[in-house]
Amino acid sequence: MRRPLIAGNWKMNTNVAEATNLAQVMLAELDEISGVEKVLCPPFVSLASIKGLIKGMSIELGAQNMYFEDKGAYTGEISPLMLIGLCDLVILGHSERRQYFAETDEIINKKVKKALEFGLKPILCVGESLEDNEAGRTGEIITQQIRAALTGVNSTSQLVIAYEPIWAIGTGRAATGKQANATIGLIRNTVASLWDIETAQAIRILYGGSVTGSNIAEFIAEPEIDGALVGGASLKADDFLRIVSQTAAIKST
Repeated sequence: MRRPLIAGNWKMNTNVAEATNLAQVMLAELDEISGVEKVLCPPFVSLASIKGLIKGMSIELGAQNMYFEDKGAYTGEISPLMLIGLCDLVILGHSERRQYFAETDEIINKKVKKALEFGLKPILCVGESLEDNEAGRTGEIITQQIRAALTGVNSTSQLVIAYEPIWAIGTGRAATGKQANATIGLIRNTVASLWDIETAQAIRILYGGSVTGSNIAEFIAEPEIDGALVGGASLKADDFLRIVSQTAAIKST
């Protein structure tokens, strides 16, 4: 039985004061929801502040990105050494990193290896464009991204994967629960072919793509979907709490 996971990706939103306030509004209620791994992913500048707020709570922190070197002349980058002690997870390969910062499968592979080396749990993001989706290439693209990202990576259940169809991110267009479940099933089969069935069955695979408190139930009710990587809705305390509570209720039945 895989423990569901809901991660809120705040992206490039909130300064330190705003992030602290957003966290404070929902932490007490969020902490009381059991049966779900709850992760907040604020901007780097707010990790330390929120780390202090969640001490002793059942809430984890994740970073939104990470470089694949320990240290060096990489102005503006954040290394895994800087994240140790601040957070437990790190989002890697998000479509916005691929699109706006030209991150390749090779770069993402290096990041996944480095995160695991330092005990950080990667949330590896994969997803196809609208053009590829309409051309029927979803399976081909997703399989290619998974295989490339996990090249040379040892089998581990510490990995989390998020399927985020690019055409559904920030557009208000979400895949249907059945569509997402089918693609996530493909991802699980791909992992099984790379490693083994037991590990593939243990890995949590999330859906991300315009997830809200109004549509989360459709996704969480599907057997292959283990949670969600939430974008815009995670910046609204009530909506995020609704997503987490519905996930707990549905997955506990």
